[in-house]
Amino acid sequence: MRFDRIAVFCAASVFAGTLAAPAFAQSPYDGNWQVTIVTKSGSCEPTASSMLTVADGRITAPGANVSGTIGSGGLVKVSINGAYANGQLNGNAGSGKWNGASAGIPCSGRWEASRQ
Repeated sequence: MRFDRIAVFCAASVFAGTLAAPAFAQSPYDGNWQVTIVTKSGSCEPTASSMLTVADGRITAPGANVSGTIGSGGLVKVSINGAYANGQLNGNAGSGKWNGASAGIPCSGRWEASRQ
């Protein structure tokens, strides 16, 4: 998996749609978010950042197949193209862990996000 996809994946982990929310409902996590991921092990790029927009509790990530949830308490669970992330949002910030692979070699690390 290319690192840019992992970056989008980690960013997506912060912004997946809220669990059981109606399509027209706003989420407390709507807005623009800056997400930074850091690789701690494996052959993925050392760091990457991405700006994402969340609307109605759902993330838009061009070129990425994203699925996941943000629970009512801010718990994040998301997957994208075979990579996974989880963590916690609290107000305008969040962090967590991610894992995936690059050229079949496992990689993992941390992500951090802040609402802009």
